[in-house]
Amino acid sequence: MPDWGARRIAVGMVFAMLIVGGWTPALASARDQAREQVEFGINVAQKGLWKEAIYRWEKAVEIDPTYAAGHNNLAIGYEHEGQFDKARAAYEKALELDPHNSMIRQNYELFKEINDRANRQSPK
Repeated sequence: MPDWGARRIAVGMVFAMLIVGGWTPALASARDQAREQVEFGINVAQKGLWKEAIYRWEKAVEIDPTYAAGHNNLAIGYEHEGQFDKARAAYEKALELDPHNSMIRQNYELFKEINDRANRQSPK
């Protein structure tokens, strides 16, 4: 004869583990988390808080290193802050991840045109 009391306790313990956090499913995928960071970064950049934006975009690519949009926005942030070597590397990574993305390609081409022109005009 089954011991219903023991069975109820065991089921209750499993349910408690699920609630307390023993087996809860992930709330969001890495891409979703990275996307949230990118969107937050865009919002603060629009308010002129570029250091915070860069922090968020760095976080986004840390969470999901394959997220091309995160690298693209990070490149824009680095470019804005005058960190041109980092900007170039971030643009190149974004294009490596999404080579057919016309927005990333356009951003990178504009960056190269302006940056290369400035380098040619500056005395060495």
